[in-house]
Amino acid sequence: MARRADTIELAVLGLLHEGPMHGYELRKRLNLMLGWGRVLSYGSLYPALKKMLRANLITEVATTTTPTSRRPRIVYEVTAAGNEHFQRLMTEVGPTAWEDDNFDIRFAFFSSTDMEIRLRVLEGRRSRLQERLARVQGELERTQAEVNRYAAELQRHGVESVEREVRWLSDLIQAERGGPPATAPAPSPHD
Repeated sequence: MARRADTIELAVLGLLHEGPMHGYELRKRLNLMLGWGRVLSYGSLYPALKKMLRANLITEVATTTTPTSRRPRIVYEVTAAGNEHFQRLMTEVGPTAWEDDNFDIRFAFFSSTDMEIRLRVLEGRRSRLQERLARVQGELERTQAEVNRYAAELQRHGVESVEREVRWLSDLIQAERGGPPATAPAPSPHD
């Protein structure tokens, strides 16, 4: 499993790859990227930034003040070493690339990734989810009679969510290969 600090590092390098940002803007963009379920606190962000500064992956380029705050805002920028490290991280295709904690961040920066690597990551993620799906479906069949209706409904919802993500990944893989979507499009409400 990827450590949270590694995931934050990848995300920060990816965002700074797009251009310099101050801590508040980084946190805001990271929270949008991570989604509603995983909010990043300043207590997690600033230690990661300090570690990245010490490793020469990023640098402080300027401080700015705003009319609403007398406190200066430090602007961070990725260094050449940081760019190289980001590119190296984006070419990794092992299990950490498709784990729940890391996949979303990597996917957000797929435009910086070679097609073959994108395909390997997507296929790895799909394979991992298919394994999870088989396990959850087996558990659902075994426990259906033993659990109350709400617990069974929650399990069914989990199965449907994983099935939906597997279909989505299959469509992405097919699109990467230049073919038509693997699943039929949903009918329009006017059909």
